[in-house]
Amino acid sequence: MSEIFAVAGTPSVQRCESCGATWPELDASATCRSCDGLLAIVQPTPTAHGAALLQRFGSRCCTHPGSEASGVWRFAELVMPTATSHVTHPEGNTPLLRRTAVQTYAGVAELWLKHEGQNPTGSFKDRGMTVAVTQAARVGARAVACASTGNTSASLASYAAHAGIPALVLVPRGQVAMGKLTQSLAYGARTLLVDGSFDDCLRLVREASAELGVYLVNSVNPWRIEGQKTIVFELLQQRGWQAPDWIALPAGNLGNTSAFGKALREAHALGLIDRVPRLLAVQAAGAAPFATAFADDFATHPTVKPETIATAIRIGDPASWDRAIRAIRETNGAVASVTDDEILDAKAVIDAAGVGCEPASAASVAGVRKLRAAGVIAPDATVVAVLTGHVLKDPGALIEYHQQRDPAPSRANRPVEIGATLAEVARVLSAPAH
Repeated sequence: MSEIFAVAGTPSVQRCESCGATWPELDASATCRSCDGLLAIVQPTPTAHGAALLQRFGSRCCTHPGSEASGVWRFAELVMPTATSHVTHPEGNTPLLRRTAVQTYAGVAELWLKHEGQNPTGSFKDRGMTVAVTQAARVGARAVACASTGNTSASLASYAAHAGIPALVLVPRGQVAMGKLTQSLAYGARTLLVDGSFDDCLRLVREASAELGVYLVNSVNPWRIEGQKTIVFELLQQRGWQAPDWIALPAGNLGNTSAFGKALREAHALGLIDRVPRLLAVQAAGAAPFATAFADDFATHPTVKPETIATAIRIGDPASWDRAIRAIRETNGAVASVTDDEILDAKAVIDAAGVGCEPASAASVAGVRKLRAAGVIAPDATVVAVLTGHVLKDPGALIEYHQQRDPAPSRANRPVEIGATLAEVARVLSAPAH
């Protein structure tokens, strides 16, 4: 446990994962000042372990007097134990769903959907952002900034507005879904449309952070990871702290893959779970450098020019590469890639089950289906697939799939034009369903 946690009662520290240097809890640099490596938060050991800590978390959930409304700050001991106030909407408390149609499609009877699209701004990013912007307020940041494919910018804009801190977001021009871009504008962030890819935006915003003194809140920020860990803590709590066999998630910049690995490492060390689930990180085939490296046991570190309809994971050079490798290896996990057609097919099933998600979210279910067909996931396995974003994050993809594709996909739900008569309505009702 000493390798995972610091001494009880001491402040958290930020430790470089490359050179091992440590920095104070309130240091505002997003990466190591010595070598520019990624930082990890080392929390003090909680005063309670095992059943006692579970009882503490349970006492804060969920709507009784004195409970903690946030599904992030309920787990404060494992997130940011010294914070005395939080920038929160609140976030978290997202449902764990079962839908027969999705289970049948994936070939896994015990498939559950953890729907992070039901966070305040419609994506899982709110979990990390509440912690990152809380830290920005603690260090007195003059402004906060991020590069984004859409969801991060929407979340940052909202939380920065709530905190009263100016926000700057950089997004690749023409590559961000309208539902996400409009959120950044609505919440008041200064929005820069960059002539380049997400990777160009991230490089530029990191330079701005170093030279201009703005606080960087991309997933390279270690406090973002602390908030995103709570997706795992909450789904475990919803399952009575009985670990599933697999947790599947979309993989783009690999922040969630890293966060999930850290969460499981800590939960097991504290006796909250007695076994560690396997992680399945799923990339889009057009943006799959991590999946390519996994096939070669991570002997290489390829980068790609990304192209996929799943804009939230359209990333060719993931920032959290090394710590995501650790997460996959420690959990005996797997990395897969799925085509855009497989993503859209899975999305149509999820949507038609009344759940709904943005395209990148459906990669998790498509990946489960693919590994089940390959025999990697057993038919009796218990699997939680994380849906990362709301169905209305990318309405353009919905219109294109259901109304504009020619020929129409087999699951397309074409609207039907009729005359203004009851007979026409009756004709449609008597026709076979699509």
